[in-house]
Amino acid sequence: MAFVSRHRRRLGIDIWPGFVDALSQLLMVIIFVVMIFTAAQFYLSTALSGREAELQSLNQQILDLKAELGLATSENTSLKDNLKEISKQLEASIAARDKMQIRLSELGAGADESLAQTREQLAEKDTAVRTAQDQMALLNEQILALRDQLARVQAALDASEQKAKDQEAQIIDLGKRLNVALANKVQELAQYRSEFFGRLREILGNRQDIRIVGDRFVFQSEVLFQPASADLSPDAQHELDLLAGALKEIVPKIPKDINWILRIDGHTDKRPISTAQFKSNWELSSARATAVVKYLIQQGIPPERLVAAGFAEFQPIDPGDTEDAYSKNRRIEFRLTDR
Repeated sequence: MAFVSRHRRRLGIDIWPGFVDALSQLLMVIIFVVMIFTAAQFYLSTALSGREAELQSLNQQILDLKAELGLATSENTSLKDNLKEISKQLEASIAARDKMQIRLSELGAGADESLAQTREQLAEKDTAVRTAQDQMALLNEQILALRDQLARVQAALDASEQKAKDQEAQIIDLGKRLNVALANKVQELAQYRSEFFGRLREILGNRQDIRIVGDRFVFQSEVLFQPASADLSPDAQHELDLLAGALKEIVPKIPKDINWILRIDGHTDKRPISTAQFKSNWELSSARATAVVKYLIQQGIPPERLVAAGFAEFQPIDPGDTEDAYSKNRRIEFRLTDR
């Protein structure tokens, strides 16, 4: 028994130090593994933080690009198509960014996987980031090109507006000069008209059936025509010879650059007419004016200086329904005017 007891004590003394050594080595292994895991976790966290900051910078660049694109769109609508294309590319970049964020989330979720797999995923993310950066650089080049094109377009518009202003100023100046010239011609023609009418007054005398009204010399129709007729009476030929003679005296005095005409207007009263020759007052008034024009041409008045016009009953002097009003409205008017 004493031998056995001594044997057991000897065995106990021999096993315990080995057991302690084994535990120490196991603890050291565990500590080493924990340190490796902690270092890997720290490295992964640092890498992810750097990538997040880089993504935020890219996101800010994207927002800046969108603002620049929006400004370019508002400045010139003619570049809308190009800006839309750039917007599409920008949206593609944003989609790529979103994909990167999804990948980063997946990397964060799988942080407990092996370090080699994490590095592979980070390498893929770096490639995607470089691709996005290349796209951003391309967009920047396109924006610079668009700005240059917009500057050229704006310069062309400015030149066109200046040219239009210059032309408008020239047109205004020409208009003023033309108005002055026309006013001078009208005034000059008015002088010859006054001389013509004055000469007619001297020749015809003060008669109730032939008078001057404003810028017109008025013959009552009875002086030249029988009722409901457009054939000149013998007395009418005498009166028209006097008028033609006065006109022949004035015509050589009128400068050739004054484009004048003698307009003969036929007027009737408002009572309707319907004969085999004249179906209405339109035909009668026009036929009378034409008959006077033809006679004046026979007397040597240039036909290009004569105009015949019929007004029927629609330009009355007296709107009344008396015989005196009807007599006043039946008339032939001579007006010396410009063409």
